[in-house]
Amino acid sequence: MYRVALFPTGDMPLGDLRIALLNYICSKQANKQLIVRVEDGDKACNIDGKDQELLEMLALFGMSYSHLYYQSDNFKYHLQFASTLLDQKKAFICFCAEDKAAPYDGRCENLSSDEVLNNPNPFVIRMKTKPIHDSFVIMAQNKYPTYTFACACDDMLQGVTNIIRSEEHLEGSPKEELIRQSIGYDQAMHYVHLPMMLDNDMSVQWLLDKGFMPEAIVNYLLLLGNPTPREIFTLEEAISWFDITKMSKSPVHFDMQKLGVINREHIKRISDMELSKRIGYACENIGKLAKLYSEETHTTHEIKQKIDALFAKKAFYAAFEAESKCLQELILKAPYCETFDEFQAYLSEKSGLKGEPFFKPLHFWLTGADHSPELPLLYPFIKNYLKEIVR
Repeated sequence: MYRVALFPTGDMPLGDLRIALLNYICSKQANKQLIVRVEDGDKACNIDGKDQELLEMLALFGMSYSHLYYQSDNFKYHLQFASTLLDQKKAFICFCAEDKAAPYDGRCENLSSDEVLNNPNPFVIRMKTKPIHDSFVIMAQNKYPTYTFACACDDMLQGVTNIIRSEEHLEGSPKEELIRQSIGYDQAMHYVHLPMMLDNDMSVQWLLDKGFMPEAIVNYLLLLGNPTPREIFTLEEAISWFDITKMSKSPVHFDMQKLGVINREHIKRISDMELSKRIGYACENIGKLAKLYSEETHTTHEIKQKIDALFAKKAFYAAFEAESKCLQELILKAPYCETFDEFQAYLSEKSGLKGEPFFKPLHFWLTGADHSPELPLLYPFIKNYLKEIVR
């Protein structure tokens, strides 16, 4: 069984999404269950409703799971396990102020029962280790488990057998093993620790808000440090060939420009109607228009800005105000024209305009911008909306 950990203390970091994807893929390949555990142990830092946002994020990226757990539901078991370890002299109560800058000196390991009971100071519970200076805290002064202790207990309780996570947790894995072994749990745990993603401090939501599509983000994250048979692919395609043993052992770097290139390719891949919906419309022609704009940009956010500008109410083109007003009136009264050549010929004949006084304001009326794809390319997709565009 594999597991994905979610932290309801903020938006999902991009690195966490990458780890979740790898767990999902490997669970599918091994035909094993994938569980999700909301790591809500830090009550002071949890954000109301953030757990649901994170679960919706998994769904958005195509990941399903068999069971959902909340770490806080296991607090009673954490206390029981800590008590058992104390009774078996595998853990001990410690009154020392924790100094992370200095190794623990072991002074509380052999306190008598009276010394413990008669000490009014706050205490923690430490695992007993050799050497003693490696003894680590499993229950904090606030009576809540440390992250390492909670993970060790929860993975045991929930039957997890495979853990894929960042190498920042590498130091915690032997501690978790010691905890489970001390409790008497002998199920083997298989770990994969992956190098961290460098040059990356953004959240997944930030990328989505910028117009990077889930399909492209998945594609890019699975490319990092990973030999793939092709550059552009879907999550389902990756499941058929992905091999976690071939992933690079070196840290990976985030490259926004590369993500943009991949995003543009996925914009071209999705259906016209789906693309139209993602930018706030519901018309295949708008989707086709969006793909045309993707030649000069690489995110749905930028494409939406251009199409919104096309439909926005416009002022007269300042350099040719009279000509602009004339063309507006003609376009609003124009008959339906199948091709741009017919449309242009009609306007030119009725207005008597040529050259820049004709093309500059016409281009602005139809696009809302000074620069865009050529009007003959745009016209087939906007010809049914001219009255809404030119207003």
